Amino acid sequence: MKIGIFGGTFDPIHNAHLAVVDAARDTYDLDRVLLIPAANPPHKSGASASFEHRYQMLELAICGHKALESSRLEAGSARSYSIHTIEKLRELIDPDDQLYFIIGADAFAEIRTWHRWQDVVAAVEFVVVSRPGSGYEIPNGARVHELPDVLLPVSSSDIRTALAHGRRPLELPDAVYDYILQNKLYS
Repeated sequence: MKIGIFGGTFDPIHNAHLAVVDAARDTYDLDRVLLIPAANPPHKSGASASFEHRYQMLELAICGHKALESSRLEAGSARSYSIHTIEKLRELIDPDDQLYFIIGADAFAEIRTWHRWQDVVAAVEFVVVSRPGSGYEIPNGARVHELPDVLLPVSSSDIRTALAHGRRPLELPDAVYDYILQNKLYS
């Protein structure tokens, strides 16, 4: 089985995230794609919304998207290191399953700064979402597939800013926007 992994803060999840995972699934014939919110991301200072809120928004966003699943693999207070997530996932799947790590070119360009990055490179194949002007160097041994021309000009920080100013960002799935309003997030 071919399993995609797409992690992130998802603060909040938006349509560009969904476009990326749908395109990766279709382009590389992935059987499943796990979307995994980071509880405690090592490269960010923290999320605006709690893990539970971000997980619930993710559940709402993927409803109706074929083969997309949410995962709580990074729940808890420990740092959300990719290698730990990969190792936990490996314990739950068949040894013959192939893992595809879906990642933006900007994040992949920093792969050598990651905790146990060599182990990450050895454990997965990468689906790198290319962005105009984002170059990267492929580390020795890394298996990389490109996913060009998918990203939309959207950022979660811009969405949070719009929400804080009482504007409705069009990049949010309707159910996610409703959840944000009901739970008074980002205001």
